[in-house]
Amino acid sequence: MKAVMPEHSCRAGRLALPASTFALSLAFSLACFPVGAAAPADVANKKYPDVVSVKVQPRGPTTFDFEVTVSSPYDSPSRYADAFRVMGEGGKVFGVRELGHDHAGEQPFTRDLHGVSIPPGVIDVQVQGRDQQYGWGGKKARVRLPGRQ
Repeated sequence: MKAVMPEHSCRAGRLALPASTFALSLAFSLACFPVGAAAPADVANKKYPDVVSVKVQPRGPTTFDFEVTVSSPYDSPSRYADAFRVMGEGGKVFGVRELGHDHAGEQPFTRDLHGVSIPPGVIDVQVQGRDQQYGWGGKKARVRLPGRQ
């Protein structure tokens, strides 16, 4: 399965604006952000981490290993994404990976969860992140289990 990574774009270049103080200050205020990323003011208001990609490898007929990439741009030592979970339809939880520290200098970050036991009838699972303060939420990723139809 292919990982999806945030796309980056820089909005720089020549501005076709009249030469004025406003245009000049605007030109020097431009910044580069990941496409679709929250501006710094929005980051402070963000409550939940987002799962941005998931890779799954079968380890046996009912056991799977997960590689999960989480984005939590608000991470700091005082508040951070502290877990992710693998769950089926109806919210049945098959596995949880606890995260013991912030990832402020590593965004987005990828962590593994090995040996997740999932019953044979389950075809798709969802992966969701948890915020230390606000709990479970944010964008989930749905993934089909390899070898299951």
